[in-house]
Amino acid sequence: MISLKNITHIAFDADDTLWGHEHVFVDAKARCLKLLRPYMKPGMDLEQELYAFERKNLKIFGYGVKGFSLSMIETAIELSGGNISGTEIKQIIDLGKEMLAHDIELLPGIPEALAAFKPHFKLLLITKGDLFAQENKIARSGLAAEFDIIEVVSEKDAGTYRSLLARHGIDPAGFLMLGNSLRSDVLPIVEIGGRAVHLPHEYTWHHEAMNEEDGIGYWRPDGGLSELTKAVLGAI
Repeated sequence: MISLKNITHIAFDADDTLWGHEHVFVDAKARCLKLLRPYMKPGMDLEQELYAFERKNLKIFGYGVKGFSLSMIETAIELSGGNISGTEIKQIIDLGKEMLAHDIELLPGIPEALAAFKPHFKLLLITKGDLFAQENKIARSGLAAEFDIIEVVSEKDAGTYRSLLARHGIDPAGFLMLGNSLRSDVLPIVEIGGRAVHLPHEYTWHHEAMNEEDGIGYWRPDGGLSELTKAVLGAI
């Protein structure tokens, strides 16, 4: 466990930390598989094929449902040898629209944690992805008013966090980040001298998945957000 003393700012990731999100992609991949199965060669792994296009397209389309939808269309065209129909392409587009409109369901303990932290700390929401889509989810979540600072970034790495904290006059030594991704929410914060808490979610996207590190500089509470909330308040 890391020290939680002298915290001044607490930041939350959004997708799969404040609300569930990756399950929407899991469902979309399953439905896309059903659509493309007639075009697939025996033994072909659609998820791996799709991820190859996603990874290639990240620098062009960025993160989020829109880029994922375009990658699904490109995958469909490639796997079908260009034989996929306009009707089937439209089905993929409609699937992307459904993903963008999915219900925002807060994860357990989020309202309670925010209410407990708000009187004592400055709260931030830091999320990456498409600006319009992320702002839309934040608005529909009903949580916007709970945060003092909301930032939508294109990437979550040490440089991004360092610039963000400097812009808001935040000392990394007093900064605590909470998130489900070691790659995006935890290890970059530790690198710049902040503290982080890993709150794993049921689903993890391939791009964010990595082996658990040794825990130096961050904490993964066995009791999840509830245990964390008690520990933070106890350290005031």
